[in-house]
Amino acid sequence: MFAAVRNVDKYPDLAALGLRIYPYTQPGLPEKSTVIYTLPPLPPGEREEIRSFLYGISPRRFLYISATSVYGNQTHVTADTPVDTRAEKALKRIEDEIWVESGPWSSLIIRPAAIYGPGRGVHVRVKEGRALRSSGIVSRIHVDDLAAVLEAGIFSDLIGTWPIADDRPCRSLEISTWCARLLRLPPPNAAPEPLEIGGREVDGSQIRELLGVRLAYPTYEAGILASLASESAG
Repeated sequence: MFAAVRNVDKYPDLAALGLRIYPYTQPGLPEKSTVIYTLPPLPPGEREEIRSFLYGISPRRFLYISATSVYGNQTHVTADTPVDTRAEKALKRIEDEIWVESGPWSSLIIRPAAIYGPGRGVHVRVKEGRALRSSGIVSRIHVDDLAAVLEAGIFSDLIGTWPIADDRPCRSLEISTWCARLLRLPPPNAAPEPLEIGGREVDGSQIRELLGVRLAYPTYEAGILASLASESAG
């Protein structure tokens, strides 16, 4: 497996696992392969360079990790929910999705809810004593479950755009309070930092059913306990 990146020095852990990491400007990277594209929207100059590189390697299959920000202020999301082109934050993501779908490859676009796992997520914010980010209901997906969906997507013929989330959307105060009790820390500050929306409840079950993926961490409790165990082991 190869990873074409902008900064090779940022990924020593992945290199230690055997992933072959190269600058995307290096010639000779494999063509007609499957690409998983993880970059957020880029400034115009860099964006065109990356797109030119991708056209140059002519992937047969293209998986793009987008974001649920494409739904704007909509608070209940399913596989049938349209994007919200009125939301300024969503426009660049939508533009990237359109580019991916228009390419000469088979494309699958995944729109994950808030990604968490070892070293990232609400439990980390609680450990660091940071305030809540939202007062509304938020959906999440453990990074391992997102990886499982992507792996299944690589070997499928499924196309289109799909949200993905676990089965336990909840208010940020609920999960933060649970984490604080678990970690024996003071309860979190309930005053949220300002966000454009108060939260979003995402139903990501349809793509999981189509790909035959069963969540390893269907609830935040299971996912956070596993994340803490992984952090302790590391």
